[in-house]
Amino acid sequence: MTSNTELHARRQLAVPRGITNSLAVYAERAANSEVWDVEGRRYIDFASGISVLNTGHVHPKVRAAIARQLEKLTHTCFQVTPYESYIALAEALNALAPGAGAKKTIFLTTGAEAVENALKIARFHTRRSAVIAFAGGFHGRTLACISLTGKVQPYKAGFGAMLPEIYHLPFPMPYHGITVEQSLEQLFKADVDPARVAAIIIEPVLGEGGFYAAPPELLRRLRSVCDAHGIVLIVDEIQSGFGRTGRMFAIEHSGVEPDLITIAKSVAGGVPLSAVIGKANIMDAPGPGGLGGTFAGSPLACAAGLAVLEVMREEQLLARAQDIGRFMSSRLKGLAVSFPCIGEVRALGAMVALELVKNGKADAPDAELTRALVQAAGRHGLIILSCGVYSNVIRFLAPLTIPDALLKEGFRLFELALEEVAGGGVKAKAAG
Repeated sequence: MTSNTELHARRQLAVPRGITNSLAVYAERAANSEVWDVEGRRYIDFASGISVLNTGHVHPKVRAAIARQLEKLTHTCFQVTPYESYIALAEALNALAPGAGAKKTIFLTTGAEAVENALKIARFHTRRSAVIAFAGGFHGRTLACISLTGKVQPYKAGFGAMLPEIYHLPFPMPYHGITVEQSLEQLFKADVDPARVAAIIIEPVLGEGGFYAAPPELLRRLRSVCDAHGIVLIVDEIQSGFGRTGRMFAIEHSGVEPDLITIAKSVAGGVPLSAVIGKANIMDAPGPGGLGGTFAGSPLACAAGLAVLEVMREEQLLARAQDIGRFMSSRLKGLAVSFPCIGEVRALGAMVALELVKNGKADAPDAELTRALVQAAGRHGLIILSCGVYSNVIRFLAPLTIPDALLKEGFRLFELALEEVAGGGVKAKAAG
């Protein structure tokens, strides 16, 4: 039997160090919200492959759809000989996107590709080049995407000059004292004329940045600014979309209609697929041949994507996300009473996070404890992820299909891990 240790040794010789692993655990198989490693050990999955598996690992409907497509064809390239599943999935997403106007969708393969193409479309539509993004935002690892991303380490450091004409605003974070007014007060004052700005891009909930939800007031004001100056509003829903927050798209919580939406991750239940959905007149701006990709919108991925939408409807996963979020928030807030290292609990639907700090102080992030907690959880059989501007946030991304029994068991494992890495200090403080 191959062991985790053996595979990790091989991985270190064969794979660049720039690709990191949360756990040195090598997956062998998975089902819904459970993963088994190559040594046969079972884990409860509170990570979903970074929010890729909102419908769980190997959902029967998704697996069946892929199997049926495998019997027909795997690739022709949509730009050469198109196929119906691409059109059908585009029609479905156009109907689900916020706003009453006509929409169109282009499919791609990765989230970074979706963001890159959204930028291209916005620039072509406006005939402008500047873009405004937000500190703490994450938009991918290609050159344009790391330019947009609002965090230097580890995404930008050492990779040379970034894409020109990218400007960043602070993202509102009440826990850290950053208000909407502070976020917007320098807009168009210090760096760029609005007449040069093609797009403003924002995550309605910061993903890698720490699960801070953008206040509805901010999103409404950005919409007004974009309308006033002819700027394209791009909403990056790559991590927050497809039911994670209890709505199909997180932007729906604010009532704001974006011009373009980028999606990926949970679109196709684990098969690589991304998209840009947008207002038809903007999406049609680039001419024939200006958009596309050889593997973009593959038949396998489109078949899986249609199955994912069916699962979401039949299993009422939007409502399930709200239930999961309420359960997680309640349990975490209960733990915060006993563990002063928990500075804040945040949740929008099943997009749930806790921020770990020293001595209960927001300005004292505890990245070391956060790293230790991820490893301790893994030892107890639970997969969790960290994130955050200060690397001190634990994020919870359990599949929306997780049964109640496994959800509760997973939280018991989390509590054991938290007690292991932080319990001794808490007891000592209480005794003192």
